[in-house]
Amino acid sequence: MANKESDQRIPSSLEKFILHLHPKKIDSRAIKFNRTFGLGGILALLFVIISLTGLILRFSYIPTVEHAYDSIIGIRDNTILGQFIRNLHHLSAKLMVLVSFLHLIRVYYSQSIFQKRAENWTYGLLLFFLVLASSFTGYLLPWDQLAYWAVTVITQIVEYIPLVGDSLAYLLRGSDTVDGNTLINFYTLHTGIIPLLFVVLMSVHFWLVRKAGGVALPKTEEKEKVDVIPNLLWKEIMVASIVIGGLFIVSVFYEAPLLDQANPLKSPNPSKAPWYFLGAQELLLHLHPFFGAVIIPLSAALFFFGLPYFQYKNVNIGVWFNSSLGKKMSIQSSSISFVFTFILIYILDHFLHFDIWFSGVPSVISTGVIPFLLYTLPLAGYLLFWYKNHTANNTEIIMACTSILLSSYVCMLLISLLLRGEGMQLIF
Repeated sequence: MANKESDQRIPSSLEKFILHLHPKKIDSRAIKFNRTFGLGGILALLFVIISLTGLILRFSYIPTVEHAYDSIIGIRDNTILGQFIRNLHHLSAKLMVLVSFLHLIRVYYSQSIFQKRAENWTYGLLLFFLVLASSFTGYLLPWDQLAYWAVTVITQIVEYIPLVGDSLAYLLRGSDTVDGNTLINFYTLHTGIIPLLFVVLMSVHFWLVRKAGGVALPKTEEKEKVDVIPNLLWKEIMVASIVIGGLFIVSVFYEAPLLDQANPLKSPNPSKAPWYFLGAQELLLHLHPFFGAVIIPLSAALFFFGLPYFQYKNVNIGVWFNSSLGKKMSIQSSSISFVFTFILIYILDHFLHFDIWFSGVPSVISTGVIPFLLYTLPLAGYLLFWYKNHTANNTEIIMACTSILLSSYVCMLLISLLLRGEGMQLIF
């Protein structure tokens, strides 16, 4: 009788809120940590931490060229726990970029983007764009040399876009150069517009996950259903506690970077973009701007947004890498692409000078078409080999293409981050 009464008890307000996010019962396979690694929940937690620390920092920050840098100094030296709050905000923002990237990879390689989840993949990509936009707009706010010249590099890359590049760069900066107008624009975006958009899209994203039935699982015999409370809830609390504890501990010893105050007349050498855009900066060192700033980014964006809608012959929703062959191809293509990209960049830097050899032809061909084909043709031949010799289907081929793109970008990012010295020369 007592058990019956306890089963019929009225849920608390907290339990009702949790059951808005999760169903009352859930497949036991869905709560295994290696199914999702808790990445979606970690992202939501990081957004909360960033929002709270950002609100605290707003009390002391002044978004003007004359006072921005000094206000950061004031936060660091004069505000109680000011440096800790800034460290926590900075680390959480960096971690959010990394975790959102890993989350997208997890969703894709577990084949969780098809059918009723296709729409949510689009929202996920838009949220990833907002994460980058938020980090980028926040990058300028300290108004130091690192921030000023990183934003200058990116806005100059925007200018390479034909026809509309100059107008877009001017709209972003609010001026011909990075100045006080840019600071106000970025502050408004970072503290107002982007967080509002993030809340809206994140709400839709979570709702679509719930509508699709939660975590995508393989179509095998359904396992035991378990109560969300406490089985899933305690795991979420444990992961959140580890993340918060780790961030707090690191924030005590880590110091968010702050160089000298921004000086438009003194450019650092090398002058680099924010770390997550370094792959794009590296690409522009080797390719004509029309390819590096337009063709490749646009093609990559269309490819990733179109992933759920290609005509696939065999899709195994919830199955990592779709098949054993898909797993083998993805791992091998990632490795080969990483090594090939590194070797090709080294060769282009030291031995292949197409701009000199073909000085009589348009630069879009000598530094655009030729290097582009030099990269794509060998990799296309590699994919053709899998298709012909191992009867790989189009699902596995497209997954290998995705792996090649991701691995190539990571390789370029690491090269620019770790191996580019003065004058953007390769150093070892």
